[in-house]
Amino acid sequence: MRRHWRSARGGPSTQLWVWAAACLLLCTSVSAQPLLRPGTNLWQAALGAGNQCSPAIAPDGTIYVGLFDGRLVAFRPDGTRKWQFATGMEIQSSPTVGPDGTLYFGCRDRRVYALSPEGALKWSFRTGQWVDASPALLADGTICFGSWDQHFYALSPTGQLRWRVKVAGEISGSAAVGPDQTLYFGTHLGRLYALSPDGTERWSYQTEGAILSSPALDSEGRIYFTTARGQLVALDPDGRLRWETRTGGITASSPVLDLDGNVYVGVNQHLCAYDPNGRLLWRYATGDDIEAAPTVCANGTLLVGSRDGSLHAVTPEGHYKWHNWLQGFILSTPALARDGTIYILTYYALHALRAEAPLAPSPWPTFQADSLRTGRVRN
Repeated sequence: MRRHWRSARGGPSTQLWVWAAACLLLCTSVSAQPLLRPGTNLWQAALGAGNQCSPAIAPDGTIYVGLFDGRLVAFRPDGTRKWQFATGMEIQSSPTVGPDGTLYFGCRDRRVYALSPEGALKWSFRTGQWVDASPALLADGTICFGSWDQHFYALSPTGQLRWRVKVAGEISGSAAVGPDQTLYFGTHLGRLYALSPDGTERWSYQTEGAILSSPALDSEGRIYFTTARGQLVALDPDGRLRWETRTGGITASSPVLDLDGNVYVGVNQHLCAYDPNGRLLWRYATGDDIEAAPTVCANGTLLVGSRDGSLHAVTPEGHYKWHNWLQGFILSTPALARDGTIYILTYYALHALRAEAPLAPSPWPTFQADSLRTGRVRN
């Protein structure tokens, strides 16, 4: 018994066994690392066809996606489904997560919905036409969005109308909220509006083509947006033109920004990078059109989906890093969890991919500025 006790407590044979086991565990861990490279598939959930909304991620890690069949679905980070909520028509509006976890999203049944984090209906508000825009949130919780009925709306957190403004043209792009709470959005008639938080028009700027994308804002309050006539435009906070670049792009891809103020946007089949003065830095070719905004990671990597069915990872210098073919058009922007896990909705499914890096700490690194899709410029 005494001899057995000594062996179990650390005799030579036991020490040798522990050392061998540790080496085996280390070698197994190291050899497994190449299988877990960034972009590796973690899980996927089939969701039917026609989907193109960008996912949103709540602080607790829940992933929310709106679907073409009219469902808003919540997933846990491990891919299991928490709940789903059915509306009357397709959802093109990406959900927005409020500070208390309330979800806000628009629908083609002409309504904006508010759901609790458990998926229960809190309220709905009816407009005159489709609501494809994602709601933007002011600092006081006001929910702001445009509709195809040519009105821009502001609702209280309880769903009461605070104000609405008639504008020139349909609104399908989402609004952006500046540091001073000014609201910026474009219309199909090519006019970009700046509204004060009470709905008063501060200024507007007329362009040549329809504005289908959503604006991006930098820390100085400058506004960047694209038009369907192939323009990338930068305006000062007072509405004066800073610069304009002819890109030739006709898709609805929205611009995003890195920490250096460089602007990234999809231009037809290319991801393009422009410096803060509008000069082209590089172009990266995908296999088909880019319809949605890219996402900038904290390590400078850019993630962008394409109609070629692949999520592309591109270096800050515009070179290929990796790609993952996901077997369906990608019409949405990838969302990054706090640990950097990548969630992307394709035409057919929601995919979770191994992290590249967390979201870049720039003012506007992704669609609607953050993974909550609040539409508020980040400090």
